[in-house]
Amino acid sequence: MSTTHMAASSNYWEDLRKHARQLENELDLKLVSFSKLCTSYSSSNQDQRTRDRSESVSSSQDSMLVVMTTELEQLLASLTVVNDQMAEYTHTPGASSHNAGLMHTLQRHRDILQDYTHEFHKTKSNFFSLREREDLLGSIHRDIESYKSSSGVNNRKTELFLKEHEHLKNSNSLIDNAISIAMATKENMTFQRGMFKSIQTRVTTLANRFPAINGLIQKINLRKRRDSIILGAVIGICTILLLLYTFH
Repeated sequence: MSTTHMAASSNYWEDLRKHARQLENELDLKLVSFSKLCTSYSSSNQDQRTRDRSESVSSSQDSMLVVMTTELEQLLASLTVVNDQMAEYTHTPGASSHNAGLMHTLQRHRDILQDYTHEFHKTKSNFFSLREREDLLGSIHRDIESYKSSSGVNNRKTELFLKEHEHLKNSNSLIDNAISIAMATKENMTFQRGMFKSIQTRVTTLANRFPAINGLIQKINLRKRRDSIILGAVIGICTILLLLYTFH
């Protein structure tokens, strides 16, 4: 193999290593930012249960998460391609003399790729699990608030119905009392009417049994009336005579 070819192969390997290190550095920074964004998103969702969060902020965070997830997936795919190219290079005839060192370098880059891939999927999985839990808690919270709100309305309606029922019950009690008083008055008047009728019947019966007593009573009444007339006439005459004497 010529020196020029070996130098070109060495440059190719170094270019692949530089590209791999560049991608690894970008992945490291992106993963840190992605982890912070997931943490801040979770904190915002927790604060949402105590105060309303702006929809624009939520939408912005969602967009950033989508963009960052896409960028990380693309970086991981690019680093995988570079690692595959490095693996292909280790099998070329010109790299056989340095195969042990190349394989060691390749394995280190593969381990880094595997660590970053594992960290990315772990952060992403934890985030989506937490997001599902927060969404579930938020849904439960909204259901509770909705139930409280509807319960408050129902309780208010129930309270009004109970008050109306109490008013109707009181009105029925007053009507029942009035009817009871009217019935008692009617019974009392009927009883008194029966008593008066019984007395009248007894008096009539006595008068029919003792006609002499009835005649005697009538004579006594006529005599009392006559005596009253005579007494009135005497008083009138005396008064007239007294007046005549006074003026003469």
